Amino acid sequence: MDWFAAPDYWLSRLLVQRLLAALYLIGFLAAAAQFRALIGAEGMLPVPRFTARVPFRRAPGLFHLHYSDRFFAAVAWSGAALAAAVAAGLGDAVPLWASIPLWAVLWVLYLSIVNVGQTWYSFGWESLLLEAGFLAAFLGNADTAPPAPVLWLMRWLVFRVEFGAGLIKLRGDSCWRDLTCLRYHHETQPMPGPLSWFFHHLPDPLHRVEAAANHFVQLVVPVGLLLPQPVASYAACAVLVTQLWLVASGNFAWLNWLTIVLVLAAVEPARLGLPVHARDHPGTPVWYEALVIALTAVVVVLSYWPVRNMISRGQAMNRSFNRLHLVNTYGAFGSINRLRQEVVVEGTDETVLTPHTVWREYGFKGKPGDVRRLPRQFAPYHLRLDWLMWFAGISPAYARPWFLPFVARLLSGDRATLRLLRHNPFPDAPPTHVRATLYLYRFTDWRELRETGAWWHRIALSEYLAPVDLRALGRAGFRPPLGGRGPAQGRGVREVPLEWFRRHGRRTGRRTGPRPDRRSGPSAGEEREEPR
Repeated sequence: MDWFAAPDYWLSRLLVQRLLAALYLIGFLAAAAQFRALIGAEGMLPVPRFTARVPFRRAPGLFHLHYSDRFFAAVAWSGAALAAAVAAGLGDAVPLWASIPLWAVLWVLYLSIVNVGQTWYSFGWESLLLEAGFLAAFLGNADTAPPAPVLWLMRWLVFRVEFGAGLIKLRGDSCWRDLTCLRYHHETQPMPGPLSWFFHHLPDPLHRVEAAANHFVQLVVPVGLLLPQPVASYAACAVLVTQLWLVASGNFAWLNWLTIVLVLAAVEPARLGLPVHARDHPGTPVWYEALVIALTAVVVVLSYWPVRNMISRGQAMNRSFNRLHLVNTYGAFGSINRLRQEVVVEGTDETVLTPHTVWREYGFKGKPGDVRRLPRQFAPYHLRLDWLMWFAGISPAYARPWFLPFVARLLSGDRATLRLLRHNPFPDAPPTHVRATLYLYRFTDWRELRETGAWWHRIALSEYLAPVDLRALGRAGFRPPLGGRGPAQGRGVREVPLEWFRRHGRRTGRRTGPRPDRRSGPSAGEEREEPR
């Protein structure tokens, strides 16, 4: 079938598959490095507890058949090794009939992790990686010309990513319609990068240009991806440039990098003047043509739900309509925070608390903390705890399932949890008490940066969590994990009762409770605000 093969896209396919495998590698490495504290058997949200209440049909994967931390580590490291091999060219070194199972194994392994990842894996880039990885299995390898239907399905995927994000913005926050959202976004985004301070201080007219360009690239340009060449290649280049702009302005895990990889499927290198010559490929096997046609039919049918969602006034953002995370709906930042609220976690090793108690701050790898520390670039690597701490600053309800289990692990000196942090102020023994304070953060201006060397300015707003120790958590039913260094031992930590959280914590934004102690030491760029 002449319409089936697209030999001029062999370089596009090679780049899509190799780079996609590299992103799989990052996903598996992040899972292997972080899972014990987050979802391990003694983690904040343990997988065994999840699989005990959620049946296989609702979250299919390997861990419903068996779970242990050792087995999870084996799955994650096996996925990483296979992804590295595919990124290095294993998929092209084996026959076509063997290449497809390689991608299928990657997909099954990562699907198994996502489906038990709970809150930590509830973001759109997880579904996007799974959907992209599933399509990549049918792109073939060097034994055959790239199949045009699968290339079109990848264009359709990028269209949904971009167009869905554009619609959710127009229907959401009014600042997108009056082009003012970028006044706030670079400062209030979940995890700023090293250039975010500079993006934030661009002149206001440029912020308006940013917002207008975003609307154009997300609502007009995606239509070009579905048009014939050379329009599709030019549209793909516009998406690519926009995604690189987003990469430079913040940390969004692999969302932007994956979008860049996928949009390469719409690029015909010869149309851009690249000296790439078509390769000769053997004839396409009939069984492979049938498989691709069946895949196309499935995607067309499953597209009903995301299309219905996109045209709905009640458009949902980042939703999977099936347990396999195939043909999803996407979108991001339908609303923009005007202020940045951060939860700062502190501990003390003093047995008796007094007004003169010295509190020492825990340092996170990615989220803002020390006002003198320039935000770092971590994407496409994903710091899951840091990302969820941003949600905790918005409202304690976001953090209710995991925040007190996190505190319990700090009080017990849990090594797996401490490895997720940049700085542990208690290297020799765990603290006796831990507390959390809600701060208002904002970027400093040029004058403040020159005078203080601080990138952030912060003001204490309210008590987020009153000082607690292991006894207080024990009375509420919380116990540290096995293997902790604290005096108490126990198995598991259950979900936080809302009433307990209401008694011991404060709602965000309310200036209630005692004033945070000055002995914590306000540093450059920091102030304290009296409670009202």
